[in-house]
Amino acid sequence: MATKLKILVVDDSAFMRLLITDLLSDDKQIEVVGTATNGLEAINQVKKLSPDVVLLDLNMADYDGLYAVKGIMNDKPTPILIISSVGNSDLAPVFDALKSGAVDYINKPDRNKSKMREIKEELVQKIKSTSRAKPKQVLTGKTTISKVTRRKSRKTDYDLIAIGASTGGPTAIERVLCSLPEDFDIPILVCQHMPKVFIPQFVQRLGSLTSLEVVSATKGMTPTPGVVMFCPGHANLILKKKGKKAVVDFTSDVYPEYNNPSINAMMLSAAEVFGSKVVGVILTGMGKDGVNGMRAINEAGGKTIAQNRESSVIYGMPKAASEAGAIEAILHIKDIGNYLVNNL
Repeated sequence: MATKLKILVVDDSAFMRLLITDLLSDDKQIEVVGTATNGLEAINQVKKLSPDVVLLDLNMADYDGLYAVKGIMNDKPTPILIISSVGNSDLAPVFDALKSGAVDYINKPDRNKSKMREIKEELVQKIKSTSRAKPKQVLTGKTTISKVTRRKSRKTDYDLIAIGASTGGPTAIERVLCSLPEDFDIPILVCQHMPKVFIPQFVQRLGSLTSLEVVSATKGMTPTPGVVMFCPGHANLILKKKGKKAVVDFTSDVYPEYNNPSINAMMLSAAEVFGSKVVGVILTGMGKDGVNGMRAINEAGGKTIAQNRESSVIYGMPKAASEAGAIEAILHIKDIGNYLVNNL
């Protein structure tokens, strides 16, 4: 008989702790082994119970969820899934928790607690994927990311960098983009698996942290040096040729690996439009989205880069792309920015 995933539920609401425990009791692969009412109690319970996943609220009195994330990652690194309603109004605390070591985030329905049952399937899926993460590999100590120094002036052979990421991606993307210098001259297109309502705040956050311009892509937009465009998530973004230019468009085609936004949709179209002039970068994440796109870029003569196992929160998509023979360079997340600046 397979061992059940041991879950610690952390929430200052007794009703919510009971409701979440009840929701998870229907899954034979999951067992709630304990609860906690604040961040300090969560840290102590992790030491005592050694759960496989901590299901953690952010807004709690005295010791909040961010306190718990930092304490757990310092004392006994454990996969943490944030479940909080704070994201309904302000995602900044969520991104801070992810940067501090939490693996993933799911939005708790605001005010109407009865709607919790509507996210049951997503919650169970995220718990199972979070359990496969390796949080001890998340870099939590260093808060400032140094800009890469350009070793020498050179003309690049590439016209686009296409980056795809999923679980663990927000922190990885932040690390790569913040390391790039202000004069970085290759347009960047990013596809991060994330609900569409979260992407504008993520874009805004990155825009305040990096020296590059960060925007949500819109139809007709052209990839431009110094600008990072994000797939917005309401549909699958593709690139099309319009005269001598490449422009953003969207498709209703469904991509089974992941839909809205699809990394494959973005990368397959980038390979078709830019050919050998595109660089594909696949970062941490569950599943196989991006494998077909990275293979297409590789076959078109473009350059392909994957985040390595050591620095990935979940070594799923990079591993799949590597096993498909689509990867030219496998790098630690801290080295990808330097590679993009000095090796293209």
